[in-house]
Amino acid sequence: MTDSLTGSSDNAPLAAETFLATPIARREMNIAQRIMASPVGEVLARPWLDWLILKSLKRLFFPFSRLWAAARAANGEVEAFAAAGPLTRDIRNHSRLRRALRIFERERANINSVEFFWRENFFGGNDVSEQHLTSLEEARLHARSRFNSTRRHFTYLRHWLATTVYPSFATPEEFEATYGAEGADFEKLFAPPHTMPLVAQSRSVPTSSGRDYWIRFKSPAAHLGDDVFARVHEPVGVENPPTLIFGHGICVEFDHWRNLVDPIAMMPRRGIRVIRPEGPWHGRRVPDGYYGGEKFLSRAPLGEFDYFTAQHQEWAVLMDWARKTSTGPVAFGGSSLGAQSAQMASIRAHDWPEQLQPDALFLMTHCEHVGDVATDSDLSDIWGLHEPLAKLGWRKEMQKDWLDKLDPPGMPVMPPERIVSILGRHDRVTHYASGQRLQDKWGLPAENRFDWPCGHFTVPLRLGRDARPLDRLRAIFDDIAAQGTRKC
Repeated sequence: MTDSLTGSSDNAPLAAETFLATPIARREMNIAQRIMASPVGEVLARPWLDWLILKSLKRLFFPFSRLWAAARAANGEVEAFAAAGPLTRDIRNHSRLRRALRIFERERANINSVEFFWRENFFGGNDVSEQHLTSLEEARLHARSRFNSTRRHFTYLRHWLATTVYPSFATPEEFEATYGAEGADFEKLFAPPHTMPLVAQSRSVPTSSGRDYWIRFKSPAAHLGDDVFARVHEPVGVENPPTLIFGHGICVEFDHWRNLVDPIAMMPRRGIRVIRPEGPWHGRRVPDGYYGGEKFLSRAPLGEFDYFTAQHQEWAVLMDWARKTSTGPVAFGGSSLGAQSAQMASIRAHDWPEQLQPDALFLMTHCEHVGDVATDSDLSDIWGLHEPLAKLGWRKEMQKDWLDKLDPPGMPVMPPERIVSILGRHDRVTHYASGQRLQDKWGLPAENRFDWPCGHFTVPLRLGRDARPLDRLRAIFDDIAAQGTRKC
């Protein structure tokens, strides 16, 4: 066994494929992709970088994001900002904070204007040229990146920040009143909607891998009721492509940052369409006063249940749309939090109509129980939720007992030969041993297991250099098509 990023012998060779991936030209790569494609990428995709990322999340990203979220709630007012922080001391330099808030409001006004015109042009009824759409999408990403970067203007306040997660926790009694149902009554909370909402499809723009467009629909989850957006990467010249519905990780907003290492966006080069929904409280769905994904944490453990019940319903809508727009097979998949959503839904899909059941499963950095991440991981230590929840009466064992209800018993709806699993042997977020137990429990064949010498955050980086899991998924799709065993 070797740890080489390009020549790992951890898995058996892949079967021959009927679709050959087209390579990406260097000139079409962003800066991050060029670095990972170079020899430097082999050095970066190692556990030492995970340690650095975790330290950066704790000391930089989450504190800066909480201050940025406070600015979203403050609407330019210094006193409102201090309360929304919340800060542990009075603000002494009002002029400096007012200047930071003015910059923030200027960039917020800019992105709101650009986003308005983006929606009008991409989803509106008027004819719009492709060149204009491409320029508008570039302007949106540029404006959103500038808005995200206003975090840096509040960094000097991080030492007086009381918490990196705004406290809005429910008591055990309040939680049980909402999710205390048992058995079939509890499982109904995850059921697909009886009537599918109308799905709107935007105009498309060319990309280095195919064409991209967005779909939008009203969330069928009554406790949310907002609009769900999903970005779709589609191959060009492929009739009825297979589809991967891919969920993102906590606080990951893939559609709102520039220069990302994003191997999933390259799937159209393998003839695979990818649907990438924004989860509740992420991206365009973030409520004022929060940063992306924060509400999942600030309402813990109620937030976890609100999130996953909504994801099941929303993914059922995406599956219905995928079936109606292509006769190719469809897989559920995701990374980290998105992988947990995918594996939960793939088991509960036994009780769904056949056309809503996925044909395959593609999991990256996942574990056996989502409660392990919430209560016993490096990320849960960073968030520091244990103490405030304990003051409300939440014992750690009590939280795990409730969170275990999110993971349904049984096996996924597809056979193990159609499940691809990617784990990092040094993962301390979704623990490697837990994911390995799940691989064994499900009986995954060796050619579908990819256990890499990485941590949680470097597994996606390695996927940008070692594409064998993506090729394996393509081979599974080809086998389903050849055997004619796609779900109806």
